[in-house]
Amino acid sequence: MGKSFGILEVLKGASLWGDAGRVTALLGRNGSGKTTLLECAFGLKYADYGVVKVGELAFEHPAPHRLAHLGVFYLPARDLLSPAHTIDRHLKAAALVPLPARRRTEQCAGEPLEIAERMGIAQIVRQRCFQISGGERRRAQLALALLRCPRCLLADEPCAGITPANRVAVSETLRELARQGCAVVITGHDVADVLAVADTVTWMAAGTTHQLGTPEEARRHDQFVREYLGS
Repeated sequence: MGKSFGILEVLKGASLWGDAGRVTALLGRNGSGKTTLLECAFGLKYADYGVVKVGELAFEHPAPHRLAHLGVFYLPARDLLSPAHTIDRHLKAAALVPLPARRRTEQCAGEPLEIAERMGIAQIVRQRCFQISGGERRRAQLALALLRCPRCLLADEPCAGITPANRVAVSETLRELARQGCAVVITGHDVADVLAVADTVTWMAAGTTHQLGTPEEARRHDQFVREYLGS
């Protein structure tokens, strides 16, 4: 996949896979193109070239609503929730949209209040989103993902700016989604947390991706260690 903004080439033949039941970590420095790649994958930006595949379907210019119907859930680094509404209202709205029968399973079944309990936010569901902490908002956003039973979750920096306790809760939720068969793709700069939850690692440098294998294999990759992890 390639993407340029004017003369600036942000993506240069970048590729990324999400496998059902696994967490893929997309790592790289700020400005390396990670967010642009996720936004192109979800159709928020059009790539100059490349294809997005969901199962057997391929799209040159995917539309977010079409991918959402197919089970792709995008969690941006910026806030997903409207500050004017309560968490409860967000959860109920998400639950109102029917799920395709193929994604309705016992593993991911759940009502809004039950999901809120599992995410540890049941006591604050009647608060408006501007009244709660960043970690609580992140839990609420992931509660929306759980309600939608995603086939694929694209999560841009899900643990950024939240407390260690909330990072643990978020990581556990990502693993839970993977156990349900979801293909989870995450980015992040808290390398220890990201590698702890990941099954496979993709490294992005200067707009190009490198598939490194497992976290253990990534830690043994000389160039990745030298240029990204450091000593």
